[in-house]
Amino acid sequence: MKIKPFKGIRPPKELAKQVSCRPYDVLNSDEARREAAGNEMSLYHIIKPEINFPEGTDEHDEKVYPSAVEHFHMFREKGWLRQDEKEQYYVYAQTMNGRTQYGLVVAAWVEDYMEGRIKKHELTRRDKEEDRMKHVRVNNANIEPVFFAYPHRDDLDEIIRKVTAQEPEYDFVAAPEGFGHTFWVISDDEMIQRITRIFEEIPAMYIADGHHRSAAAALVGNEKKLQNPHHTGEEEYNYFLAVCFPDNQLNIIDYNRVVRDLNGMSSEEFLKALEQDFEVEKKGKEIYKPNRLHNFSLYLDGEWYSLTAKPGRYDDSDPIGVLDVTISSNLILDKLLGIKDLRSDKRIDFVGGIRGLGELKKRVDSGEMRMALALYPVTMQQIIDIADSGNIMPPKTTWFEPKLRSGLIIHELI
Repeated sequence: MKIKPFKGIRPPKELAKQVSCRPYDVLNSDEARREAAGNEMSLYHIIKPEINFPEGTDEHDEKVYPSAVEHFHMFREKGWLRQDEKEQYYVYAQTMNGRTQYGLVVAAWVEDYMEGRIKKHELTRRDKEEDRMKHVRVNNANIEPVFFAYPHRDDLDEIIRKVTAQEPEYDFVAAPEGFGHTFWVISDDEMIQRITRIFEEIPAMYIADGHHRSAAAALVGNEKKLQNPHHTGEEEYNYFLAVCFPDNQLNIIDYNRVVRDLNGMSSEEFLKALEQDFEVEKKGKEIYKPNRLHNFSLYLDGEWYSLTAKPGRYDDSDPIGVLDVTISSNLILDKLLGIKDLRSDKRIDFVGGIRGLGELKKRVDSGEMRMALALYPVTMQQIIDIADSGNIMPPKTTWFEPKLRSGLIIHELI
């Protein structure tokens, strides 16, 4: 892998908490407007610039993108964002529930994405890519980082241990999630060169979170290359902003399903139909969480059930077929409930495991949904196997938490 240090644009130490915010795609415009209320320094004014206009303004309205640029320039003029004078790497640590993961902040090479060495496991939608491409183009910067995983290495772990033994540049707990965010600067030239050399030995990296941002950043970089008759390969636009975590530190949580109806069946008929492909065990009123692969949790009529897929109902040698999202989609959602397209069917919705299984119970008990299905989370190894085989995961498979905080570092393309 080819990476390089860069001159990060970031807030002064005392403003990091105030400037930083959640990523653009984890909340809607109204939520961003509420979180940014009374805080003119919030990065939401740049990454969710529709909040700078009256409520109801479409986030894709053409007047919205120039507002992002205006605020990016204003933040720099007012000193809320400043550019480092030296090309550096950075370490970004996140702490959730007492557990910390340490990522290296780097400029990743566009060609590695274009040629498939930065590997993806999800499909991207062109409309979402184009939205982020516009944002990168107008700002001439990667305002938000993408989240990569790399095969862990002891030598990089040792470097990160040395860096994080020093005083951090930023260290705060962010609302509303209550996660810790800590940030260090790597300015030592010898250490910088060593990190660059070690990454040259890494054969591939994997997009954990941020498939649309990765695609947009790489595609804009490639556009700039094609538009520049004097292109040398040394330009900053040949790189984009990424935080790279060792694969053995990442936490993937479950991504669950709620369904509006039973496709004309009664509860008894539905439970009976499940017995064809699953061992069905009633668990009672207490929340039941799946405890292994191929074990599912069903919530129906105020009761929890354990569903265990019977042998022979899935293919252990198929990296896609063995996934619990595939098993549940094929044997429950499609076969019994007639839900064939998870991306477009309005009868199904998805709930990130960060909300807990209590959220599933709440959605069903309210009458909004008829049943809920909780899945055991996929593993990082499953993601790597699928990406390495050139396959794509089914929709709504992975949920990484904690999310990267936006506003701690920005990469300019000039």
